[in-house]
Amino acid sequence: MKSMKWIWIVVLFIGFGASAQPVSDQQLAQHYFDNEEYDKAYDYYERLYEMDRSKHYFNRLLICTEQTQDEKEVEKLLKKQINFFPDDQEYEIQLAKHYEYTDKQSKADKIYESLIEKMRANSREVINLYNAFKAQGKNDYALQTLQRGRKLLKQTYPLNFQFAEYYGSQGDTKNMMQEYLDLLDYHSSYKTSLQRILMNQIDFDEENSQEYEILKTALLERTQSNPGNMVYAEMLTWLFVQRQNFAAAFVHVKALDKRSKADGRMVYDLGMTCVENKDYTTARQAFKYVVELGDKSSIYIRGYNALLNVRFLEVTQQRNFTQAELDEAIADYDAALELFGKRRTSFNLMMEKAHIQAFYANKAPEAIELLTEVLEIPGLTDMQRAEAKMLLADIHVLDGDMWEASLLYMQIDTDFKFETIGQEAKFKNARIFYYDGEFDYAQSQLDVLKRSTSKLISNDAINLSLLITDNYGLDSNYIAMNWFAQADLLIEQHQYDAAFQKFDSIIKEYPAHSLGDEIQLKRARAMELQGRWNDAISELEELLEYYPDDILADDALFRLGDIYENHLMNKEKASEYYKKILFEHKGSLYTEESRKRFRSIRDGNPVSEPVN
Repeated sequence: MKSMKWIWIVVLFIGFGASAQPVSDQQLAQHYFDNEEYDKAYDYYERLYEMDRSKHYFNRLLICTEQTQDEKEVEKLLKKQINFFPDDQEYEIQLAKHYEYTDKQSKADKIYESLIEKMRANSREVINLYNAFKAQGKNDYALQTLQRGRKLLKQTYPLNFQFAEYYGSQGDTKNMMQEYLDLLDYHSSYKTSLQRILMNQIDFDEENSQEYEILKTALLERTQSNPGNMVYAEMLTWLFVQRQNFAAAFVHVKALDKRSKADGRMVYDLGMTCVENKDYTTARQAFKYVVELGDKSSIYIRGYNALLNVRFLEVTQQRNFTQAELDEAIADYDAALELFGKRRTSFNLMMEKAHIQAFYANKAPEAIELLTEVLEIPGLTDMQRAEAKMLLADIHVLDGDMWEASLLYMQIDTDFKFETIGQEAKFKNARIFYYDGEFDYAQSQLDVLKRSTSKLISNDAINLSLLITDNYGLDSNYIAMNWFAQADLLIEQHQYDAAFQKFDSIIKEYPAHSLGDEIQLKRARAMELQGRWNDAISELEELLEYYPDDILADDALFRLGDIYENHLMNKEKASEYYKKILFEHKGSLYTEESRKRFRSIRDGNPVSEPVN
């Protein structure tokens, strides 16, 4: 028992000793310094500095010395640090600054000039001294350092980045741009790095950007005076693309392609960039140039396919065309199929032609005949056959042959039950039963599709299921819902006037029906299909005005964002609607896609694909 008692006494004594350790000099120095008691902090930092002459302790001691000692002591401390670190130019600059504070400018200037004079032909040494002068606000000496450094280093290290940085800090944009461009004379491999830097220096969205105009002028001058140097022409093209001035870019790329004997590849690449940014007019000119080079070009077929694809996009996305333009587009497809033949390699051309014929040229029978030919082409993959069947079924819906469409959808569903295309066919088949008023059966199919691995199909199934659930039940609701489904089908068949008459009948017979917001959304959809973007916007804005808290508010916001982004090309306005979904409708089915599009617009990436 006595031995246990002594053990506890020893433990208590050790614990007491551990808790009573004295506060360190470092802690006391920090404490006094933070409280601006520099006279007390001075003693501690002096001791710490004698043991450790690091920059931290030196700078603290220097401040304390400046606050409590005379100028001689400050000078003495600075010289001591210089003796310890003779290669660190920062301490000499600090001594010179001290001379300036004490009205000894001549001594300060002597140090500055000496530092510049004794520089060696070492890029790191030059840059370090430049940075040291710049940190102290000594811009004149910073420039002198770079100028002497360039003489010493000659062509081994051109210092263009440092000169450009200096001129930029002085607001001298012209010289800054010249220094950047001189890098390309030093080595053309700097082009990518330079483009990355310039993207941060220039606001390409600003209409009257001074930086843009200065750089454009400089590049034009260098392109004209150095016609053999391709890099300047490439930079000029890049500049026009950043500004989305694709017409100007096309002129320069065409000349560049000829000079470099690129066989149309450079023009083709620009055309693809134009497609991404929905400048279909310039894209068509670019691909037409490639095609006109003739079939000797290695990318002739790619160019031809791309040219026709632009035609397809102009019709299906812009939806702003005359009958003559439509006939011309179909004629272009006919010429291509005559040239290449109706074979497996022409699959995409035949699909695009059928789509335009059926949905835009009012030639569904001709499209059905063409797709029947497509399905007889040997060598097609199973997926290609399924895609052709899907388009054929869609056209049968358009043409009113619902039974034939349903059979084709079921075939695709059976053959690709676990693939996205199979689930899409199942959804479209469920929609046929919905159009026909078979709401219970349609609902049972939609319940399965709600769990689809495809987010898009799952969302479509959920939306249609909610439409049926919310508006179908009582006898009066069945009649109104049946009329609504018939009107929905009429929109898909492009019979817009007949669809609007059905909607008007619902509103007249059931003025307070819950389908009011759904009718508004479908009317907007009909406007979009006709390319009447401003009318669609009016319908959607009206929906938000009368049904601001309704379940379809986020649908309306997303549609507005899509129209402004992909059809009216107003990214700023589009981002406002996507942002509203993110902040005001956090549980929306469109949250993920809205976030992706909002970030894409904010970061300046190519715009997203429009939602049909």
